[in-house]
Amino acid sequence: MSNPAPPRNPAMSLSPVDHVLGAPDARVIVIEYGDFECPICAQAYHGVKIVFKQFERRIRFAFRHFPIVAAHPHAELAAEAAEAAGAQGKFWEMHDRLFENRQHLKPKALRQYAEAIELDLERFDSELADHLYLQRVQEHLASGRACGVHSTPGFLVDGSVVDVSFGMDRLSKAIETRLAKSR
Repeated sequence: MSNPAPPRNPAMSLSPVDHVLGAPDARVIVIEYGDFECPICAQAYHGVKIVFKQFERRIRFAFRHFPIVAAHPHAELAAEAAEAAGAQGKFWEMHDRLFENRQHLKPKALRQYAEAIELDLERFDSELADHLYLQRVQEHLASGRACGVHSTPGFLVDGSVVDVSFGMDRLSKAIETRLAKSR
């Protein structure tokens, strides 16, 4: 009798609250753990767009929050702002604005981005003031740690951590390898 496979860490799978791009039937899942104030994440942001375009129909891409508050004091509130935008169906618009303006993430700037993407500002202000999405941000952080993410950006390809510290080509190669195995 063979031993059953160990249970898969649920943090390595997509959840109903994840913000996801890509075809629902894509064969490979890529999850990024990112910090909106991190300069390396901002660089990777452009690389992710290229990788997604390259594999668009074959991957599902999810972004999760991993604010490293000790180094990036505005990252956690920015993550909450992204979640507040997501609650109004505009996560990806806010995601892009935050990365494109990572040096300007104080509350006044976050509100300007919310206004620019036409969010209900009263709702946005209320949800940020109440830290309505802080628990979700903290859950993302915990799930990243559970998956072995220690710094940002952290990437998982079908549950395996991919080190991109020497370039985004490693992410592309990991996706290509997983696609080849899933044929």
